[in-house]
Amino acid sequence: MFRTLWLIIGLTSLALGIAGVVLPLLPTTPFVLLSAYCFARSSPRLHDWLLGHKIFGPLIHNWEKHRAISPRAKVLAVLSMAGVVGISVLVGAPQRVIIIQAVILPITCLFIITRPNGPIS
Repeated sequence: MFRTLWLIIGLTSLALGIAGVVLPLLPTTPFVLLSAYCFARSSPRLHDWLLGHKIFGPLIHNWEKHRAISPRAKVLAVLSMAGVVGISVLVGAPQRVIIIQAVILPITCLFIITRPNGPIS
């Protein structure tokens, strides 16, 4: 039963991560990392596939081995978060939404920026 639950969470997380590639409101990296974690507990075949993926694999290896985020991913993450706040202001999002973003996103940016870059490839 737990394997099935891990598998469902992993597949859902992977779907959200893939959607996050094109949707600025969804972060790709945390969802892909969560998928790897879930697949390691539910499906060795899916876990191996994800680790071998040409786009997601290096990201996961960098995090697992070094707890690192590449400089390119850091820049994209910070720019997309700034973009989300800008879009929210432009479309006239409710003030509470903008306040929540103004509190949470800088903390998230700080976390991302302070992670190591990982090994130079």
